[in-house]
Amino acid sequence: MKIYKTRNGILVEENQQGYLLTDKDWDTFILRENLLQELKHELPYLTPVHNKEWLLQHALLPPIGKQEIWASGVTYFRSKEARMEESEKSGGSIFYDMVYEAKRPELFFKATAARTVGSGDYVNIRKDSTWDVPEPELTLFISPQGKIMGYTIGNDMSSRSIEGENPLYLPQAKVYERCAGLGPCIYLTDEPLSKDTLIEIQILRQQKVMFEGKTAINQIKRSFEELVEYLYRECSFPYGCFLMTGTGIVPSSDFTLQSQDEIRISIEPIGTLVNFVA
Repeated sequence: MKIYKTRNGILVEENQQGYLLTDKDWDTFILRENLLQELKHELPYLTPVHNKEWLLQHALLPPIGKQEIWASGVTYFRSKEARMEESEKSGGSIFYDMVYEAKRPELFFKATAARTVGSGDYVNIRKDSTWDVPEPELTLFISPQGKIMGYTIGNDMSSRSIEGENPLYLPQAKVYERCAGLGPCIYLTDEPLSKDTLIEIQILRQQKVMFEGKTAINQIKRSFEELVEYLYRECSFPYGCFLMTGTGIVPSSDFTLQSQDEIRISIEPIGTLVNFVA
């Protein structure tokens, strides 16, 4: 089951059929303890909508309210390689090797709802950066109690030239206006995603594919439960939170984003997050 936040209300999709709820507060709605089970019970009593496709194309908002977005770093081997490459000249490459092998994961604050855009909207690249990439990430939706409730797609925009200068510049490389894409929905399921689930990305420039890649979530070094446990150790999240789980797809050093590039990140069965570069 999928839930979308739209300008017209909350759209619930099950078996290709949409149901629009116009009188629900987003945070109250998604924080129900047994959300999926309650929705399954309620769907037979809801009226189907006939403009679902229009809503999905023209009215989508990022599926976030009062939640924070956090992120995990160096969880894939490819990410470790890329971080070591970008920070080699500054002498910081050894830190990423140590993080990959360490017991404690790297976790960092990424964005608030105000700095997050949904599918079909524009992300930014920093004006003081010369090397910018999107990082496609499976993203967990976690309850206030630390339970993984669902999944969405994250676009962790990153200024690699800034982070490469010094690992201490990570917040500036990661956190700025329109620095995160999230969506298109929250996918609810009773079962964990298959370890063979693919994350795929395409970057198009004037309709030409400039970069593409894919990886499976079985390439991640740490379990999702481990990442959540560390995140919730000394932080409380009264509205729940989103956690990006890291990237296993990083463009080579000869690629950087440009204005008007189109970024398409797909994870089935969640869908496709589409962002454009401002």
